Amino acid sequence: MDLRSRRTDGRPTIADVARRAGVGAITVSRALRDPTQVSEALRRMIDDAVRELNYVPNLNARALASIRTDVVGVLVPSLTQNIFSDVLRGVYDGVDGTNLQIQVGNTHYNEEEEERLIGQMLRQKPAGMIISGTDQNPRSRSMLEKAGCPVIQIMDLTDDPIDTVIGFSHYEAGRGIARHLIEAGYRHIGFLSGWMNGRSLARLAGLTDTLKEAGMYNPKLITPIITGQPVHEHRDEKKMSFATPLGARRLLSGLLEADPRMDAVFCNNDSMALGVLFECMQRGIRVPEDFGIAGFNDFDIMEAAHPSLSSVRSPRWESGHEAVLALRRRLDGDEGGPTIVDLGFQVMKRGSTDRHGGLARSPTRGTW
Repeated sequence: MDLRSRRTDGRPTIADVARRAGVGAITVSRALRDPTQVSEALRRMIDDAVRELNYVPNLNARALASIRTDVVGVLVPSLTQNIFSDVLRGVYDGVDGTNLQIQVGNTHYNEEEEERLIGQMLRQKPAGMIISGTDQNPRSRSMLEKAGCPVIQIMDLTDDPIDTVIGFSHYEAGRGIARHLIEAGYRHIGFLSGWMNGRSLARLAGLTDTLKEAGMYNPKLITPIITGQPVHEHRDEKKMSFATPLGARRLLSGLLEADPRMDAVFCNNDSMALGVLFECMQRGIRVPEDFGIAGFNDFDIMEAAHPSLSSVRSPRWESGHEAVLALRRRLDGDEGGPTIVDLGFQVMKRGSTDRHGGLARSPTRGTW
């Protein structure tokens, strides 16, 4: 057994019990506090681990851990992007009328800053934590697993949540927009992104898998800046200069030079989709007849543009709001909710991909 996980007096910790039982520390904590909160099978596994390790709870630590504030820590990667403004609006709407107070931290898409903020917030004994994304580094994940409070990951999905995850599949969203572009008659489809994180890579994977299935995948039409580079190299807000309308215009020029046959592009965000539209106008490329454009997130400006721009609508407000509601239920003693909540997405089909005219105006829905 790894002695580093033991107390200084040599006794096993709750983390040792969790490893022996093959579950998370939060699950063990729930079972020891109230066995009715977990299934009978889990309870037996945890009881066996407790007996095998001769585990004795640290009552002083438990008493200290029970002292909780009314603060909910919320970590988002940016305060300047409308995506997370909508998420925070959902969070604040969710705590309206309660005693809960929100403390927001901005990680700047930097995993070291995320780790620092997690430690800082947990030292304040929050009532709960809400954190964007599911790709926390090992140290951050370990801290959250041992937080002793509800932890809600949002804006993504994973089969292995720290506690509870509420979001949607970026991979399926990529597949959804790829299917739409193919059905609209486009055959040389590219992907435009100025930088990448795990969620962006999942969208790209969904797009490329669908294009490969259709025999249409062309690596020349994938923005070169993202190929062959580890995800962590892009987890920095300072590297987002290409994820703008101006950056998109420059990147689109590079893709058209790489393969002039390109007739459609899926952009990693709506700002880039607008930049592509502006570049097409400058070059005299007809949208949607000669070129299709789709974005991601579906802000209001996408419908206001001319032609209106297709996009994947993400559940931003819903993610923040549902996370708070789930946390409130947990604080009220309801441990019976699902650990994985798929809010789904919508493919909003508009003029920028209406190549043959008469496109149905109703969106293609995911699970949301």
